[in-house]
Amino acid sequence: MARRLRAGQRAEVFVVDVRTGVSRLVFASDEVLVEAPNWTPDGKWLVVNGDGLLFRLPVNGGELEEIPLGGVPEINNDHVVSPDGATVYVSAEDGHLYAVPMAGGEPRRVSNDRGDGFRHYLHGISPDGETLAYIGMDAARTTNVWTIPAGGGVDVQVTDDEFADDGCEFGPDGSIYFNSERASTAPGHAQLFRIAGETVEQLTDDERVNWFPHPAPDGSAIAYVSFPPGTLGHPADVEDVRVRLLEGGRIREIATVFGGQGTMNVPSWSPDSSAFAYVAYPVE
Repeated sequence: MARRLRAGQRAEVFVVDVRTGVSRLVFASDEVLVEAPNWTPDGKWLVVNGDGLLFRLPVNGGELEEIPLGGVPEINNDHVVSPDGATVYVSAEDGHLYAVPMAGGEPRRVSNDRGDGFRHYLHGISPDGETLAYIGMDAARTTNVWTIPAGGGVDVQVTDDEFADDGCEFGPDGSIYFNSERASTAPGHAQLFRIAGETVEQLTDDERVNWFPHPAPDGSAIAYVSFPPGTLGHPADVEDVRVRLLEGGRIREIATVFGGQGTMNVPSWSPDSSAFAYVAYPVE
């Protein structure tokens, strides 16, 4: 079931200039709860979901334009755009991944059947567009990092442990960034990590709960969402959610918002790494 706005609530989409740190409001609605902006490779559009549907939105402001899903079941806020801009890959509420032509046409299911209760949550696409990274959640609700060819094929399990892993995304060098609770004994205390070959490197280590690492296309920074200490999971409608940049090992505060889930779940950088997008959900 798609999320809906609360009484008196708005969804506000911002684009932030990384150099200046200034956020610019490009869309606001008190009717549709939009989430998780992607950026198209031509730099002209943001791709967001709302009401179980998919839309594009002009980067410089304008109205939502629906992207036809061609019969794909209702989608959630996990979607990525191919490097050539021709395809958007989505996670549907039936637990599967689909490839949808951006210009309209017949969609294609990408994911495989992995048994009752297994669900796929899409988060990343490799720089060459050949591989998708997703979180696989089994019937016991254990989550691990997986990859699958974008054209369909055999899944590869990247992590295989009891830790809560999420938000897996490719960096420009093909390494995988993700958030995990593997470095903490406190439930929910996720931090950011990077997998390069057989090595798992921890990137953040602080009192806040850090989710959804988004490496810039040029590798200059990592944008992410930081929840207050003690937060379990990545809930919606949380006070003091911070949009942050990790640059050269230093944390840079960009914005503090009322939000969380939907604010910045998926790759949201501009193709030239000069800006990224996020969503806030203020309540009057």
